[in-house]
Amino acid sequence: MADRVYPKQATNGTAAATNPSFPATKAQQYGASRPVYRPQPERHRYRRSCCSCCLWTTIAILVLILIAAIASAILYVLYRPHRPTFTVSSLKISALNVTSASKLITNINLNVTAKNPNKKVVYSYNPITVALVTDDDIAIGEGSFGSFVHGTKNTTLLKAAITSSNQELDDASAAKLKKALKSKKGLPLKIKLDTKVAAKMGALKTPKVGIRVVCEGIKATAPKAKSATTASTSNAKCKVDLRLKIWKWT
Repeated sequence: MADRVYPKQATNGTAAATNPSFPATKAQQYGASRPVYRPQPERHRYRRSCCSCCLWTTIAILVLILIAAIASAILYVLYRPHRPTFTVSSLKISALNVTSASKLITNINLNVTAKNPNKKVVYSYNPITVALVTDDDIAIGEGSFGSFVHGTKNTTLLKAAITSSNQELDDASAAKLKKALKSKKGLPLKIKLDTKVAAKMGALKTPKVGIRVVCEGIKATAPKAKSATTASTSNAKCKVDLRLKIWKWT
């Protein structure tokens, strides 16, 4: 009887390698190709350098502010600077009329008194533009004062002619002006002065800065026939404000 030959069975290791009992997990499939994490100390160094730079910049700015404050305090103690004052001395109206065609004719003489109350500060003014408007900001006329140097403890009288010839007005503005000029209370007016001024204290001279002077509380009446009238300025008060440009758009 012939002997039977049986096929040789694979061992457990070989069978497991050829026919795995379970599928491989994602961690097993991609674990070998995943890059190893390495810390990047360069970013931390960059952040530390930025923080140090910001800190020193802030300290430098604070030191400059402190130095400026100390210098300002020293100048104030030495010179005791005060703002100049302005007063409306007179406002003489020769013509102030609104025509039937809604056109404004103005002829006004303005006197303003400027005082420098300081003992050690001299002011130097650029030419001063003058604008005369109503309380509703309706333009009445324009003029100007010349440039001048304002000495210590000095009082200067400034004179200007404010005129407008056939200035066109819209219907609403013309109606308001006509009504106000006929009123017994008078037409309320404001004066706006714009210029640049520098201050000199001994050998120190500041750069020129813009200032605006606004005078309110003026009551004007229209002249009758050819007789000029004088506006009431007894209640007029003038305020001086600095006009600094922190940022200039281009």
